[in-house]
Amino acid sequence: MQPTTYNAKAYSAASPTSGLASTKINRRDPTDRDVRIEILFCGICHSDLHSVRNEWSEFMATNYPIVPGHEILGRVTKVGSAVTKYKPGDLVAVGCMVDSDGTCAHCKAGLEQFCPNMILTFNSPDKHLGSVTYGGYSESIVVDERFVLRVPSNLNAAAAAPLLCAGITTYSPMHHWGVTNGKKVGVVGLGGLGSFDFILDAVSADHDINAYINLLGVNGNLTLVGAPAKPLGVAAFSLIGRRRSLSGSMIGGIPETQEMLDFCGAHNITADVEVIPIQKVNEAYERLLKSDVKYRFSIDMASLKSE
Repeated sequence: MQPTTYNAKAYSAASPTSGLASTKINRRDPTDRDVRIEILFCGICHSDLHSVRNEWSEFMATNYPIVPGHEILGRVTKVGSAVTKYKPGDLVAVGCMVDSDGTCAHCKAGLEQFCPNMILTFNSPDKHLGSVTYGGYSESIVVDERFVLRVPSNLNAAAAAPLLCAGITTYSPMHHWGVTNGKKVGVVGLGGLGSFDFILDAVSADHDINAYINLLGVNGNLTLVGAPAKPLGVAAFSLIGRRRSLSGSMIGGIPETQEMLDFCGAHNITADVEVIPIQKVNEAYERLLKSDVKYRFSIDMASLKSE
């Protein structure tokens, strides 16, 4: 039996070339373990743009219409009868996932991002309504409490939104590879010379990865979190000579994402963002494409109320 639904304002794209426009979507009313969230801010992730334009069609084809957005900050407005973690008024967040099977070895280890039945925040099968999931370019969202995160109250909500994808995507590999005090770390795009212990490569364009591998010291690791469209050629001796390693990483699981948010709260860490109304989202996409500057946008969802 399907849950009852309500209409929510949103921005969606009808095709790879149509751009994003105002629409209304169905959201389910909260079931026993669901949390309904009024979205205050939603970050614009580069993967939103890729998905809207169906640029990852070979491995993640876009289902239209698409409502993107997985860097979501908001306040709880309603909870289901069995919810124990949250109450109305709480400042919360939702990242790239909204569900998983909860029974596989990955889920039991807090690594839901590797669950074979993981459900993405947008463009995934919606087991409740039978369509696809719709993301955070919307006035509200309903999510199982297991995939809702608590946001430290001292963080600026607009600037904290990108932590839900960009933040955890950089935090998780550093955590996994043991980047601690005393380690020398490089980030591709920020410059720096020397023999590094760890390099985080967030570049999504074609680039000479060997130039960066050769900056690693003995036992150094380079982790890819960017996703270039073309395969990267790796010279074997770049790795062999100093027992270097090349790896990839994505987002973290729910426990690690909460850990990241708590760490950011303790150290007052947020992203540098430009806050925009949702009516300028298509302009923001064009700026992302045409500029060498890496903008981080955060959409003020209050602007959607006027639609």
